[in-house]
Amino acid sequence: MQSTIRRFDLDWLRVIVFGLLIFYHVGMFFVPWGWHIKNNEIYNWLRWPMIFLNQWRLPILFVISGMGTYYALGKRSLGKFAWERLLRLGIPLVAGMILIVPPQVYFERLVEGYSGSYWEYFTTVAFDGVYPEGNLSWHHLWFLPYLLVFSWILAPLFVYLRKHKTKFIVWIKQLIQKPWGIYAFVLPLYMAESLIEPFFPITHALVDDWFNFIFSIILFFYGFVLIATGDAFWQTLVKVKNKALILGLVGFFGQVIIWLFFEDGYVVHFTEALLKVVNIWSWILVLFATASKYLNKPSKGVAYANRAVYPFYILHQTITVGIAYFIMSLDWGLFPKATVLIVGTFGLSWLIYDLIILRIPLLHPLFGLKREIKIKSAD
Repeated sequence: MQSTIRRFDLDWLRVIVFGLLIFYHVGMFFVPWGWHIKNNEIYNWLRWPMIFLNQWRLPILFVISGMGTYYALGKRSLGKFAWERLLRLGIPLVAGMILIVPPQVYFERLVEGYSGSYWEYFTTVAFDGVYPEGNLSWHHLWFLPYLLVFSWILAPLFVYLRKHKTKFIVWIKQLIQKPWGIYAFVLPLYMAESLIEPFFPITHALVDDWFNFIFSIILFFYGFVLIATGDAFWQTLVKVKNKALILGLVGFFGQVIIWLFFEDGYVVHFTEALLKVVNIWSWILVLFATASKYLNKPSKGVAYANRAVYPFYILHQTITVGIAYFIMSLDWGLFPKATVLIVGTFGLSWLIYDLIILRIPLLHPLFGLKREIKIKSAD
């Protein structure tokens, strides 16, 4: 069995953030903005914690993915890395689009008036056209093609930076060791948020999603270069944690004040964009700092959860949408419905993973499962 060094805090963060994704998608059933299935009663107040969670939950995953790429390239050639990314991301994406996502679209079409059985839907129109006009979609799996493309685009640069002690990494290391230096990373994010986002709303379609693509690949790049600085990054987190917490609170509540009391305009737009990226980056730093202090330790729990999180991610939204369809018209109230959705999504995802996927090796590649490895701490 292969032995390797890893940071368990990154494993924990990955598990926690993907776990929050289930809560977030359950919340989407109840909030005012659109989703695939909507509850018969909408709760406007729920939009505030949802917005707070939404701003940093995916950005931190792209940063973590960039960090993981640094470690992956330590023992792989460029060609082997590119091929492994295709297997690990491409196969689950295709399998998910064929097997996992179609039921979500089917339930949505039932709400819109489709009356056929799922078998009729799957064998006749499930792959006709591209969603939303058609039915073929990657829905919540959009993260996978983006990560695959980012990996392929940046891999040559990453390999070079990994093998050479470049002035760029030395400069980054010196920068983050300066007071507030790590907040220089906000500047490229601010340029994208303020200048690109207004013209390219997020679509998750990859080909025309320019703001989301650029913003996310910057974060992916950040993850790699921060890990490349070695201990400097983790030492910086200790110094900046409390400042980041304060700035995160200012960033989010500053946005809330703008949304509630100010009209749109150039000054408001650029101010809101600055508050947003400061909020995103601050909470990312707070989460890394907290996890580094408390979670960088091995456990059987994180080993199991870290392996399960990818199949859970692939499965969860289909289960959530399926349950939501059958309870959407019931007059149960928020708490009972949310409880059923949360427990049902986690429970059914675990049953499918533990009783079926884990026990059938032929299914492992379809859900991105690699063989288990022995690990030791990076302390």
